[in-house]
Amino acid sequence: MIRNDGRKNNQIRPVEFVLDYVDYPEGSVLISIGNTRVLCNVSIEDQVPAWMEKNDLPGGWITAEYALLPRSTTIRVRRETQGLSGRTQEIKRLIGRSLRAGFNLGLLGNRTFIVDCDVLQADGGTRTASVTGGYAALCLALKDLVEGGSISSEVFLSPVAAISVGILSGTPVLDLNYAEDSQAEADLNVVMNQAGEFIEIQGTGEGSTFSREVLDTMLEYAESGIQQLISKHISDIL
Repeated sequence: MIRNDGRKNNQIRPVEFVLDYVDYPEGSVLISIGNTRVLCNVSIEDQVPAWMEKNDLPGGWITAEYALLPRSTTIRVRRETQGLSGRTQEIKRLIGRSLRAGFNLGLLGNRTFIVDCDVLQADGGTRTASVTGGYAALCLALKDLVEGGSISSEVFLSPVAAISVGILSGTPVLDLNYAEDSQAEADLNVVMNQAGEFIEIQGTGEGSTFSREVLDTMLEYAESGIQQLISKHISDIL
């Protein structure tokens, strides 16, 4: 099978991280994966959520927000001014869960780290790009606190990244762009750490069933892609 951009089935799209893209946030990363671009900005509040304070829970918290900007797609997307859609809620929760797995929350102190993931241009894999870029932005924010002596360096656990994988014409493929994703018979979003452990797998057979053998191949592709993201980009930040 020949992919629409000529990539091999197990090949990720070109990736670029622009660090400190915005001056004001405590951590800022513009991540580009193919034609998908997501701006990830970290803000730090010196307080924890009310539910943590009420239950006298130690440590801090990491949470995420996600938004498609109006012209991030081929037609204008309406701003979600009347409340978040179910899709947006599901994606922001995925991002938050994934990012929390990369850090020792007990060492964050009385702080909340808010990661805003704004999709500037969408061409498939926006939620996985948000996880990867969001992790990198958190690393920048936390490095400053570690270097300033406010937080222990042990706050960093195994690095985290995410990627999509799917089935096209019966063939597993890695890192789907929008044209591929819209035609895929199955689609998975996989989050892993550098230790090779799974953090989350979201998947469905969009148009057909698939075998355990095909699933194993998709997960192998995903692990390879995630390790590339970590070793070639995220490791330089840590």
